[in-house]
Amino acid sequence: MATLSASPSPNPNPNFRSPTDQTDHDPESLPQMELHPSSDQEPTPNSNRNFHAVLPTPPEATAPAAAAAPSLLHISFNQDHGCFAAGIDHGFRIYNCDPFREIFRRDFDRGGGIGVVEMLFRCNILALVGGGPDPQYPPNKVMIWDDHQSRCIGELSFRSEVRSVRLRRDRIVVVLEQKIFVYNFADLKLLHQIETIANPKGLCAVSQGAGSLVLVCPGLQKGQVRVEHYASKRTKFIMAHDSRIVCFALSQDGQLLATASSKGTLVRIFNTVDGSLLQEVRRGADRAEIYSLAFSSNAQWLAVSSDKGTVHVFSLKINGGSPGIDRSQSASDPVTSPHSSLSFIKGVLPKYFSSEWSVAQFRLVEGSQYIVAFGHQKNTVVILGIDGSFYRCQFDPVNGGEMTQLEYHNFLKPEAAF
Repeated sequence: MATLSASPSPNPNPNFRSPTDQTDHDPESLPQMELHPSSDQEPTPNSNRNFHAVLPTPPEATAPAAAAAPSLLHISFNQDHGCFAAGIDHGFRIYNCDPFREIFRRDFDRGGGIGVVEMLFRCNILALVGGGPDPQYPPNKVMIWDDHQSRCIGELSFRSEVRSVRLRRDRIVVVLEQKIFVYNFADLKLLHQIETIANPKGLCAVSQGAGSLVLVCPGLQKGQVRVEHYASKRTKFIMAHDSRIVCFALSQDGQLLATASSKGTLVRIFNTVDGSLLQEVRRGADRAEIYSLAFSSNAQWLAVSSDKGTVHVFSLKINGGSPGIDRSQSASDPVTSPHSSLSFIKGVLPKYFSSEWSVAQFRLVEGSQYIVAFGHQKNTVVILGIDGSFYRCQFDPVNGGEMTQLEYHNFLKPEAAF
């Protein structure tokens, strides 16, 4: 069983904060622990020769190949969107968003594919899952990596492949194809199991505010989402769409939920407490695959990326629907999402003509996969591409329209190394 350590080791890497560091973006204390490898959920033996045995001390970082750029297996933002992590075919990398820079990399000298990298704000603890053609760890295991010690300090094993992992300061959430497991971070004790409909993308969202844990996952029916309010021990089911759910996002405090279906035309915003529909916005008229949704920190804006090559920003008009959310306005009132010019005959023509459209847009390469988040600078959006592209853009909250590109980098290029 995992145990606590009274004296954590020193941190040789200044780019990661100690688990007990406190910052403006990270007000709560972080887990302080040394976990010893433990098994859970009836671990299955490792019979795949492509998997590397988990060593007590994984190989030290080696210089990356000077030739071609690595293959990207995974990208994800950390909880406050100030950093992002990239899993590659021979390790993982951590980047700062503003200013953009690579702050850490670890390259494994034997294969080393990492298919999931989940950060815990900016502390030294990461969750890793093997991936790619030559995975560093079996894809049915979650490895808890401590970069103070440059090694894995714990593991969770499962009967099937891990689809995604979500971290909070107090919880580890592991998502499988049809099950979700919630663990206590300090000792890896299993607290809750949830059954879901088939969930190959590993859809799951957890609140990151100072309050209690809210967890959202697919329900057991097509188009349904399940909301777990752990403080009140309440479960809420919301029939969000007629079609299959492909993407959703929670506001930081867990009170607002944005959802998108396989049609990709509409995005709906719900109150997670009572399940009421608060707002509906339209990405477009034709079908699209929505890749990511993101709330701004004050839940005033919603960003959407899709395979159509356009990132949209919508204005949220949640008046009293979610008490407790700070929606402090700027000196200028932001423009509201424009409506169709034919909205005056709402109820006569199809719903399309009275839809709320995005305030601001940014054009990218159509067909490529991008994820999006709001930057720490006011009215900025950060966009990450599976091709290694990094964009930082700014939108006009008053006039809307096309966003201004502030920055572009290819974070996979070897010369981008620190």
